[in-house]
Amino acid sequence: EKAAKPEPAVVAKVEEAADVTLGHLKAIREGAFDAQAEAKALALLKKRKLVQQRKWVTYSAGKGAKFALEKKKEATDLTHKMLANDEYASLSFKKYNFNAFGSDTLGGHLHPLLKVRTQFRKIFVRMGFEEMPTNRFVESSFWNFDALFQPQQHPARDAHDTFFLTRPERTDSDRWVPQDYLERVREVHEVGGFGSIGYGYNWKLAEAEKNILRTHTTAVSSRMLYKLAKEYEQNGGGVFEPKRYFSIDRVFRNESVDKTHLAEFHQCEGLVAGRDLSLAHLLGTIHQFFRNIGMPDVKFKPAYNPYTEPSMEIFAYHPGLGKWVEIGNSGIFRPEMLRPMGLPEDVTVIAWGLSLERPTMILYGVDNIRDLFGHKVDLDMMKTNPICRIGLD
Repeated sequence: EKAAKPEPAVVAKVEEAADVTLGHLKAIREGAFDAQAEAKALALLKKRKLVQQRKWVTYSAGKGAKFALEKKKEATDLTHKMLANDEYASLSFKKYNFNAFGSDTLGGHLHPLLKVRTQFRKIFVRMGFEEMPTNRFVESSFWNFDALFQPQQHPARDAHDTFFLTRPERTDSDRWVPQDYLERVREVHEVGGFGSIGYGYNWKLAEAEKNILRTHTTAVSSRMLYKLAKEYEQNGGGVFEPKRYFSIDRVFRNESVDKTHLAEFHQCEGLVAGRDLSLAHLLGTIHQFFRNIGMPDVKFKPAYNPYTEPSMEIFAYHPGLGKWVEIGNSGIFRPEMLRPMGLPEDVTVIAWGLSLERPTMILYGVDNIRDLFGHKVDLDMMKTNPICRIGLD
């Protein structure tokens, strides 16, 4: 008979066991744990989520060498006053930072009207014109209207079309126009002359002496033509030297403001004085001028002006508005205007005028004139508008 198999016995292998994990935790709590030496043990503890790593930042504050109860602003510049009263000795100066960037410089910017005006002036000069003086914003009604054979009852001379001055309201005619020329103008208005029957009314000197803001630069042209006639007379007549004049400056009209009209705007005017000039010369000169400013296609329409005959309105197409826009007026000055000045009978003066704003609107794609000139102008537009290419292509 077999003997019974003995049961295995469990005996202690070591006298006592050490809890390593517990020992690491106690060492961490007491701050005696060496994280660098026990890197593997630390990683195991983190893996078992028995420990977590935290970071403390501490600061130590104390009085420095420049401690003060009040904050003082450092001086940036040494001034004459500091040197005079020895104030600089008690001041603290800020160090210069030579690596810092300087502030951006803000340069001036040209308005589109100024750019177009500059190019217009260059084109006129290239065509052989000389500029007239336009420094009279305030003008007498005589040079603005009467010298141009415009009757004193004309609607354009009413207060709803013209700005009249109140101080001074009038100008003494003895100071600004020769009396013999004044009488010739009076006569041609009242009874006519030089092939005209005049207007048949009582011409009043008081009306001609009224001061106004000039309504057109033709007032400048009338003064220049009279000066030209006096020079011809002083030279004893004979050979008349042809002249080409132009002007670009501001004019004023008491008009309702809308997208195509302003009460204050700029007008360009050109005129040619010579012997036996005709309508063909006028058309050719206008076509040449408008080709030079980049508008080769223009249209003409018969019109009426008191001081030109024949007269024509000038139209150009505006892509932004989608229609033809009137940009100027033209014609041949009437004998009733030229002969009282003293110009020879065979001398003819052809002229045309246009606003500066209308061509600028077409060139820069502006469909509202108030966005170009006046208090509604966007200042950023003046900083970013392109160069004017008139006469450059």
